[in-house]
Amino acid sequence: MEHHFEPNRYYNSFGSFEPVLTIASGDCVFTSTLDAFGHGRDGSLVATPGNPLTGPFLIEDAEPGDQLVVYLEMISPNRDHGFTFSSIAPHIVDGSFVPELPTRDLTRWDVNVDAGIATLIDQKAEPHELTIPIAPMVGCIGVAPSGGQAISTATSGRYGGNMDYRHIATGATVLLPVLTAGALFFIGDGHAVQGEGEVVGTGIEISMDVAFTVQLRKQVNSRWPRMETATHLIALGNARPLDQALQHATTELVRWLCSDHDYDVRGASHLLGQALEYDIGNVFDPAFTVAAKMSKKHLYR
Repeated sequence: MEHHFEPNRYYNSFGSFEPVLTIASGDCVFTSTLDAFGHGRDGSLVATPGNPLTGPFLIEDAEPGDQLVVYLEMISPNRDHGFTFSSIAPHIVDGSFVPELPTRDLTRWDVNVDAGIATLIDQKAEPHELTIPIAPMVGCIGVAPSGGQAISTATSGRYGGNMDYRHIATGATVLLPVLTAGALFFIGDGHAVQGEGEVVGTGIEISMDVAFTVQLRKQVNSRWPRMETATHLIALGNARPLDQALQHATTELVRWLCSDHDYDVRGASHLLGQALEYDIGNVFDPAFTVAAKMSKKHLYR
């Protein structure tokens, strides 16, 4: 079934809130998201800042221990401008370099979706003008945490959350552990483009039109978010310090290879030892994100 849903309330936490819509495995939803500051498609403020989320969407028959598969059919900016901060975050650089950082101003970018570019004109910067290709993505995606928790959209965990991983984009599949009845799926925090790590604390923050299809897999018992693209299997770990996020991601990838691809831990160790790739997701927010990746060309089956 196809649903067209226009949100009129938003949440700044991932939690067990009243569902905005009930959907079934196999359903597709067309909806929209705000930017991280709460602005919508016409640029007006419509929600409280801090990554307001669209959702939650209740998935029929979803229970803890299941896996929610989310196919990202479309992520597209729905206005012609977005905003970033103008300086690398202080904790991203050496302490001795912090006094050289500029003021963290909010800076406008012009976004041309048809041309596929974003342009910045900043007379305080050198050079004054910068144009880069856009690569639309969402920074926040996830389900309700376990135990009735409501966890701020500033951070991430087993449930997903504010991972700011730039490959959560059109065509990707996100696989989330179901931690509470109904799963309660959320999405938001659109970026027209974002570098690895979200090192200025933003991508180009912009509102989005999105479409996703859900599928429910029963009793998969995954522990951390997973992703699949045309070329890679990806496991996502969220924690602080960074090495703990890396451990979660690596462990989840090994478990995935063993459960679904006929490896044992020894065989997976050989494969990861010579073919493992890592990406850095968010290193700005309270929990960092690491992606452990395996190219499908190396898989046994």
